[in-house]
Amino acid sequence: MRSRTNGMWWGTALEAPDPALLARFYAELLEWPIVHEEPGTAVVAPPQGAVYVVFQEAAGHRPPTWPPVDGEQRAMMHLDFQVADLEGAVAEAVAKGAVLAPEQPRDDVRVLFDPAGHPFSLCRDDG
Repeated sequence: MRSRTNGMWWGTALEAPDPALLARFYAELLEWPIVHEEPGTAVVAPPQGAVYVVFQEAAGHRPPTWPPVDGEQRAMMHLDFQVADLEGAVAEAVAKGAVLAPEQPRDDVRVLFDPAGHPFSLCRDDG
């Protein structure tokens, strides 16, 4: 887009029944600050800025199913995080409130659910 200049932020938004709770989960998991919070909305961004994740209140939120099931709410997106120590990262995420998915796609990836039920992946860095 021609109207974008260097330093402008971009990001994604996740819906949740309690956006502040979900923002705190990701802020702790990623060690990023919550940079904005108001009723129904919270924003997390890395210290270097330019990218953010916003969490917005969604009444009637239904967590998606993973893996997908016909006729059920599907994930419309998910977050992936590359990690050096996969099992250590999984343990840390679970200690902060994530839940390990019962089904896993590959040996170098772990799918977890955040406190609102969104799937996210931790992907081992194999160089």
